[in-house]
Amino acid sequence: MKTSMTLTAASVVAGALCATVASAQTVAFLMPDQASTRYEEHDWPGFQAAMKAECPDCELIYQNGNGDVALQQQQFNSVIAQGAKVIVLDPVDSAAAAALVEIAHSQDVKVIAYDRPIPDSPADFYVSFDNEGIGYAIAQSLVDHLKATGVPDGAGVLQINGSPTDAAAGLIRDGIDRALDGSVYTTLSEFDTPDWAPPKAQEWAAGQVTRFGADIKGIVAANDGTGGGAIAALKAAGADPLPPVTGNDATIAALQLIIAGDQYNTISKPSEIVAEAAAKVAKTLLDGGTPESTSTLYNTPSQLFVPAVVTQENIKELIFDAGIQTPEEVCTGEYAEACKSMGITQ
Repeated sequence: MKTSMTLTAASVVAGALCATVASAQTVAFLMPDQASTRYEEHDWPGFQAAMKAECPDCELIYQNGNGDVALQQQQFNSVIAQGAKVIVLDPVDSAAAAALVEIAHSQDVKVIAYDRPIPDSPADFYVSFDNEGIGYAIAQSLVDHLKATGVPDGAGVLQINGSPTDAAAGLIRDGIDRALDGSVYTTLSEFDTPDWAPPKAQEWAAGQVTRFGADIKGIVAANDGTGGGAIAALKAAGADPLPPVTGNDATIAALQLIIAGDQYNTISKPSEIVAEAAAKVAKTLLDGGTPESTSTLYNTPSQLFVPAVVTQENIKELIFDAGIQTPEEVCTGEYAEACKSMGITQ
């Protein structure tokens, strides 16, 4: 089910939700923003499908905070009032979410931190990809590429991080730092992108292109949106050739940029994997059980998945052969010929 952009202050309810009779089998799925299309296109449909398999009679509530801390708090209180016994929460602001966890626990409601951790107040469980590992993987991939293409020691790179209010972005940044600090290259400048907004990343990158010009030999961007913003800034400035730019999320736009040779890498992390894990954890919590964890992060039992780096060299195998995306979705318009030359299409 793909939801519309009118979801910022309203909920999508799967099944008949009775407002006057609280159900012991109600689960809420609260996502943080609409800057990324992943929540409506992948996370929520993936969670719906998995919950239908795990608990066909469960009632589901979906809401999106649209990057607004106060709105997400209202939504959180609302779903508790509607009888939610488990809340899957991807917080707009990881620090502010600590108070939400405390509110839930005071009313015997379980909280599953989703994608973004909640450091200051342990949730009942945390499911995500390994964000620190993601940051390290994309940055190390770029470092290896720079070495392989003969970029000299001491050359400069830019670093574009995610939102300063997102603890997952902090973990990605830590991974990027680990790779770059251990490399032979120099970080020219670094930026924390408010709300992960691509236009803000583009604006900052444009300023750095003016400042450093051809001294920029690579850009480590924390996700595809910020990477796309950096690429737009480079193109607007007439950079030719473009320095390699990283990403993360394997969005259709990023896959097209990789096929075109404009973006160097991304991370394939199908959101449905984490959504399915969250559904299994939710059902276990509803049943009064203890979910099985594979690690602990911020004093929270966790399950972290390891993703794969995607480049032109393996995009056919990891994305198309694996069924993550189809050629019909990606190889459109100006990308059709490149897809054919890469063997993605005939």
